[in-house]
Amino acid sequence: MAGNPPWRGVDRCAGVTCWGSVGNLMAYLLIAVVSVSVSFLLAVVLWRLGIRYGWHREIRARDVHKEPTPRLGGIALYAAMAVGALVASTLPEFSAVFDNPRPVIAVFGGAFIVVAVGVVDDLIDLDWLTKLSGQILAAGVIAWQGVQIVSLPIGGITLFSPTLSLVLTVLAIVLVMNAVNFIDGLDGLVAGVALISNGVFFLYAFVLDSSDQASPYFSLATILTVLLAGSLLGFLPINWNPAKLFMGDSGALLVGLMMAVSAISVTGQIDPGAVSPTQLLPAFLPVLLPLAVLVVPLLDFGLAVVRRLSRGMSPFDADRAHLHHRLLDMGHTHRQAVLILYSWTAVLAIGTLMFLFVAWYIAVGIIVLGLIGSTMVTLSPDQRVTDDPLAIDQEVST
Repeated sequence: MAGNPPWRGVDRCAGVTCWGSVGNLMAYLLIAVVSVSVSFLLAVVLWRLGIRYGWHREIRARDVHKEPTPRLGGIALYAAMAVGALVASTLPEFSAVFDNPRPVIAVFGGAFIVVAVGVVDDLIDLDWLTKLSGQILAAGVIAWQGVQIVSLPIGGITLFSPTLSLVLTVLAIVLVMNAVNFIDGLDGLVAGVALISNGVFFLYAFVLDSSDQASPYFSLATILTVLLAGSLLGFLPINWNPAKLFMGDSGALLVGLMMAVSAISVTGQIDPGAVSPTQLLPAFLPVLLPLAVLVVPLLDFGLAVVRRLSRGMSPFDADRAHLHHRLLDMGHTHRQAVLILYSWTAVLAIGTLMFLFVAWYIAVGIIVLGLIGSTMVTLSPDQRVTDDPLAIDQEVST
């Protein structure tokens, strides 16, 4: 990429400069509506079929929900995204993305692998090595077809080694998949956190794409974020506490994979050599924003790995010490704990995005005020629960 970097001139985004024509947004709205509709309808069908035919595992010792609940939400999410992608492929606005279909096919091929592995695990409980092997295979398929980390907009770092690029991409995708899966312990938690994250990330990717003269406002990242957000929005009413259908490993791994791929495809658009000293802050956003939108799952994942290794356990052994468990033990209700984690995600994600729209000190102020408010709510539960903080039906899968 030569010439001006894609964020040039958008330090204060407003109007047509950032948002393009109404037609651009309507194209995204159409595929979002499709994914919402398919996700909701299929989730209802899977819930009813799962109950009727017993498509669920027996309740395990570490599970605390009272009734057997199907864990097939990943099927609904994947189908919704796939149908939405098929609709997008017929629209002229998305032609630049689908003219070279290999990356799209690779993404949905890799996603199919993790959903298939996840569904089997949700039904019969696979060992961690089998699940990890499936995740690596899925990430490898995607990276092999060109969705890779090829540059990092920090210090002008470009990865000239194809092998190194492939390995780092696979590691990043597997890391994010497991981080998202680790927080899938409360009804609606992953769906809501990912919905907020994808909404924010779509805005950033959309603004970034506005400078692409070949296909302004349309890219693999924006399509994936809209499709995933739509599928999650349709799924959330069925997954909200008390959940009728769990996302399961198939859904959580799918969500993590799609979020990782979106972030990687955006990062790959940045030319480190085109960054001037006055553009350092916008240049960091492709790295900072994915971290901000994923801070809750990544933090929980890191703490879980350290905690389990220090106890001589495998990082993939389940326990009851995740962030959401700690909130419940503090006295928050199930829904309060979920909403608190939503708030942390929103504050960090939206606050980081604000650096693109307002002066840096205003963005910092927004983040600080948001963090203060979230901290006050976190430390002030409405009630204290001492006997059974998990009395409400819920899923603890990691």
